[in-house]
Formats: sequence, structure tokens, C-alpha cells
Amino acid sequence: MDSLAAAPGTGPNTSPLPILRKPRARATFDGLPRDRAVVMGILNVTPDSFSDGGEYATADSAIAAGLRMFYAGADIIDVGGESTRPGAEEVPEDLEQVRVLPVVEALVKAGALVSVDTRRASTALKALDAGATIINDVSGLAVTDEMIRLVAERNAYYVLMHNRGDSKHMDGLASYGDVVEDVIAETLQIRDRLRAGGVSDSRIILDPGLGFAKNGQQNWELVKHVSRFTALGHPVLVAASRKRFIGELLTSAGKAAPPLARDAATAAITALAAAAGAWGVRVHDVAANLDAVKVAARAKV
Repeated sequence: MDSLAAAPGTGPNTSPLPILRKPRARATFDGLPRDRAVVMGILNVTPDSFSDGGEYATADSAIAAGLRMFYAGADIIDVGGESTRPGAEEVPEDLEQVRVLPVVEALVKAGALVSVDTRRASTALKALDAGATIINDVSGLAVTDEMIRLVAERNAYYVLMHNRGDSKHMDGLASYGDVVEDVIAETLQIRDRLRAGGVSDSRIILDPGLGFAKNGQQNWELVKHVSRFTALGHPVLVAASRKRFIGELLTSAGKAAPPLARDAATAAITALAAAAGAWGVRVHDVAANLDAVKVAARAKV
């Protein structure tokens, strides 16, 4: 049976517990695809994510979901234990670690390349020790010196995402003269802090931060100008999946489309971003977006 779960009741020694396939050779960053954009699957081990809060709130359910993404073709699994949706409450770092570390360890053992989605250097350190390769940090301008030291000391790959403020205040900080120019300038300001702290350029991945301290129109401007970011000389990660600005675009009868109804539009953005040279996309629906990046790669002139 080519499945993650055994069918219960088929013999005295069977159970409905998940079956893990034989571990693959551990994936590496250097082994990521070079002929298409990379697909990073989103795995929220939280009860309050805007898209799938509660669905994978336990370690077992999160591991099973991560394995499904891995076997569906995700190049990276991004594991997070704190919701960063607008208005979200801060999670104590010990609870964040209880949520993410068993999941990181299990997915690494299965052969997956794992990223940890955290603002905290203490959580990032423990995740790296558990086998994670990438730190995905939404702190933006508030990145800590401790995090920069950790990235430099461990020579870790680091997703530098543009952001202003925290989850409770970022919506009120979406004031820009020219959103593309301003986001680029602030992103490079953070990049220069990393450089000064000893982080190698080869370890820095840029993320324009769609949905973080940006309103709907500002997000679309950034989507239209992904190539401006790829021209900066770093890999660029685009994370549009199921975000509010997509729901607003798909409004029907006065109501924004709910998160699960935003996947087709997400795949369209994925294809556009990949065609514009994005290194990767961070998404919920791995299969559809893997198709989208393959189409973009094949259609390149």
C-alpha cells in the first residue's frame, strides 16, 4: 500500500498509526533544483494560523502533513510554531519549541530539507541542532543581533523577509512613498546588517514580505516587480499563498474569498513569480504550485 497510513482492522498486528516510508538520502540545499523555482511547503504547528489553524496543532498531525508535502514533491518544508497573521498573539518561546522541534527532527529523519519559521534565535538554534538547514525569519527591520550572530556562527541559510513592526502593529505601518523602492531600500538595510555581522551573501535569501506591513495594492505592486528583487543578486522567495490581498481580489457578493478558495490564484502568482526569476515560492498547496513552477520553467524563452 503506497500510503502514509495502514488500513485498520486487517490483522492482529495492524493499527491506524502512520507508516513512515523508508528514509530517503537526506536532502541538501545544494541539491535543490536549479532548472525551476523551488517549492517550500508551509507547515503551521499552531492552533491559530489564518489558513489552517488547528489542523496540524499536534506533533503527530503536523508530521503526517509534512510527510504528505514531502512525498508530493515539496523541496523544502517550512515548520513554524507561532502564527504571524495580523493581530496574532505572541507565543512563549518554550511553547514554540515544544511545537516545532519534534516535527523538525522527524521530517529531517525522513530525508526532508527543513526550514524553521521563527523570529527567535533560541528556537532557531535548537531547530538547527535538530537538523534544520534554513532559518525563515519574519522580523524584518526588527531582526535581533542574536539572530545575526547565530546565522553567522552556524553558516546557516537565512530568509531575510521585509517587515515593519510586529503582528499587532504592522498593518498600521504600511505607509510608503514608492512601495517597491522603499521595500528594496529597507531590505538592503537589513542585508547590510547581516553582512556586517559576518553573514555570507551566499547564505542570504530575500523575501519582499507580501502581506507584512503592506496593503492590498502595495502587495500587487511588489508582485508586479519581482524582477526588481531578483536583480539584487540574491535568491528571492515569494510567499503569496492564500494571503488576504488575494481574498480581496476574489471578493464575491461583498465577501472576500476564504483562504482555501485562494489556491488557484496563488498558483497563478507562483507562475508569474517563477517566470520573473524567483528562486522559490512558499505555499500551502504543494502539488498545484509544483505544476506552476514547472510550467514557468518550460515556458521560459
